[in-house]
Amino acid sequence: MTTRGITLVLVRHAKSDWGDDALADHDRPLNERGRRDAPRMAGRLAGTGFHPDAILSSTALRARTTAEAFAAELGVPVTLDAELYGASADRLLAAAAASGAQAVIVVAHDPGMSELAARLSGDRIGHMPTCAVATFTWPVDDWDVATATDPEDWSFESPR
Repeated sequence: MTTRGITLVLVRHAKSDWGDDALADHDRPLNERGRRDAPRMAGRLAGTGFHPDAILSSTALRARTTAEAFAAELGVPVTLDAELYGASADRLLAAAAASGAQAVIVVAHDPGMSELAARLSGDRIGHMPTCAVATFTWPVDDWDVATATDPEDWSFESPR
């Protein structure tokens, strides 16, 4: 029997629009660059042959819109999770594990995204810029084992 393993893809939301001071942080949309980068980075991920079982997203508009671009490219629905808005690295990892999915994308915010990417990469990913994609794989099918061990492999892509 071949072990499929666990894959966690972290996607920081694409670049947001700061033009309207009246908007709450949660309600900020993507700006032009963000609207361009999200589908482009989704296409790059799809080009690797990766197919997620689940996409989890913060409820913030900029994260939802980013997640929807990945969902459209990969043919997987988005599950919104209010606890991912402003989530810590530990919370982001716990949400991925709680999904039960073997291959999951988490779309959320800094500083939690950069902290988790740094932790899982042994500090080789210092910062997750907007719309960056970091992929981590473990050769196990058990999230309890995966979250307690270093990933076997990882990759990082940025739109810039």
